[in-house]
Amino acid sequence: MPSPLVEPWLRGVAANPAAPSEVLLRLLDPAAEAAWTALCGERALPADVVEAVIAHPRREVRRRFARNRHVPPTQRGPLVDDPDSLVRADLASGPRPRLGREKPLPDDVLETLLTARDDPDHDGVLTTDEIRQELAFSGQIPQSFRRGMLTHDNPALRAQSAGLWVWLTPGRREALLADPDPAVREAARQQSRVLDPAAMEADLPEQDCHLRGTLLFTYAVSQAVVEACLAEERDLCALEWNPYTPADAVARLARHPDHGVRMRVAARADLDATTLEELARDPEEAVRTRARADPLPRTWPRRAALDRVAGRTAAQIGPLAEMFAEPDPAWYEECARSALPLLRRAAATWSGLPEDLVTRLADDPDPDVRHLLAFHHPLAPPRVVLDAFVAIPCERPYLLTLPGLPRTGLRHLLGHEDPDVRALAAADPTLDEPPVGLLTDPDARVRRAAAANPLLPPDVIATLLHAPESAEGAAANPALPADRLHALLDLCGVPGTAAP
Repeated sequence: MPSPLVEPWLRGVAANPAAPSEVLLRLLDPAAEAAWTALCGERALPADVVEAVIAHPRREVRRRFARNRHVPPTQRGPLVDDPDSLVRADLASGPRPRLGREKPLPDDVLETLLTARDDPDHDGVLTTDEIRQELAFSGQIPQSFRRGMLTHDNPALRAQSAGLWVWLTPGRREALLADPDPAVREAARQQSRVLDPAAMEADLPEQDCHLRGTLLFTYAVSQAVVEACLAEERDLCALEWNPYTPADAVARLARHPDHGVRMRVAARADLDATTLEELARDPEEAVRTRARADPLPRTWPRRAALDRVAGRTAAQIGPLAEMFAEPDPAWYEECARSALPLLRRAAATWSGLPEDLVTRLADDPDPDVRHLLAFHHPLAPPRVVLDAFVAIPCERPYLLTLPGLPRTGLRHLLGHEDPDVRALAAADPTLDEPPVGLLTDPDARVRRAAAANPLLPPDVIATLLHAPESAEGAAANPALPADRLHALLDLCGVPGTAAP
C-alpha cells in the first residue's frame, strides 16, 4: 500500500460524520495516532467513544478532547478529575480555537476547579492556582455562577466572589465583610481597598504597566492622582472610563480640546444634565451622537453595552462576551426600534431579543446590525448568517459553529471567488448534481470538501481514495459504508476488525 495514503485516510475516517463507534474506537489505537487531532479535537463523538477517550492512557488524547469545541461541556467535564494537571488545565482553558462566547462548564466542574488544592504528594506540572487563572480568562464561567458565588455554601467561593467588589451592591459588600468565615472576611477587607482612594494612590506605580492601568481604570481615584494625570495629559482614557472619577474632573474632561476625550466622556452614566446638554451640542458629530444616544437617567451597564459597539464595524467587534450586569431587557427592545444605528447595533448583540424584533433587525439597512445579529442571536435567519459568513472572513471559523449557518441550498455559491465560500457550497448534499468540477479547484480546502460530498458516485469516490491529494476528503465522505471504513483502517495497519 502506498505510504502517502495512510495519514490522509486516517484523518479522513476520523472526520467522517457517518463513521460508527466501532470504527472510531479503532482510531484510538496508537497505530492511528495521526487521526487523534481530528478524532478527539475536531468533531462530535458518540457517548461510548467519549467514555473511551476520557479513560485513554495517553494524555495527548485526553488533552485534545479537553479542548474540543464540538462536544458539549458536560462531556468534557469529567476531565476535571483527570490525574494529569495539563489535561485539567486544558479543560479550564477552554476549547481551541477560541471563537466567540464559550459555553459554560457545569457548576460542579467549576466549583471543583475553583476550589481545588495542590496535593503535596503529587508533583504536577501546573499548580491549582495556575489552572484557576486559565479558567478565569476562558469565558467558561457564566455570570450567573459568579453572582451565585456570593451566597454559595462553599466559603472558598464566597471568598473569591469578593473579587467582584466594584459590581456589588453596598449590601452585598457588607455581607461579605461580616461573613462567618474569617477567610471570606479577609478577602472582602482586601477588596474593599478598591473603593479607597488613599489606598489606590499608595498602590499606584509611577511607571506605565498593567497594574497602573488596572488601578486607574477600575479603582476609586484620589484627587491628587486625578490632578497629576490632568496636568501631565496622561492616562486620560482611564479617567474618562473610570466610574469613580470625581465629578469636577469629569466636567473638565468634557471640555477637553480633543474630541475623542469628549466623546468618551459623553458615554458616562454619571453626567449631570448640564454637561450632557453641552456635549449634545458639541461641534463634533461623533460627540453629539454619543451624548444623544442615551438620555438621562443613565446606567453603567447601558454605557458598557454601547461602548462595546461604538466606533467599530461588526468585523472589528465580533461575538461579544457576556457582561456581569446586562441592561434592562426593555432597553434593548427600545434600542431595536431606534433610528440610531448605534442603538440598533447594541440591540443586535442581545440574545434575548424577541422574535418580532429579530425579524425587524434582520432587514436593517445597516449591515453591521445584521451581522451582529448573526453573531449573537439564535433566531437570526439563515440568510443573515450566510451573508455574514460571506462578508466577514475573519469570523468564518465562529460562524461555522452556528446551527443557523445554511449547509444546503448553496448552488449559487459554487463559483464564488472566495475559496472558503466555495468550500461551504461544495459540501452541500442537496446540489442538483455532484460537485465534480470542484475536485480540481486550485484550493485544497475546496477539493477536500468536494471529495467529501455524498452525491459523488461510488466509483468516483473509490478513485479519489487512491489519489494522495484527494484521499482525506474521500475518506471523510459519509457515503462510504462502515465495512469500507474498516477496510481502510485494515490497510493502514490499525488493529481491530469490524463488529460481526
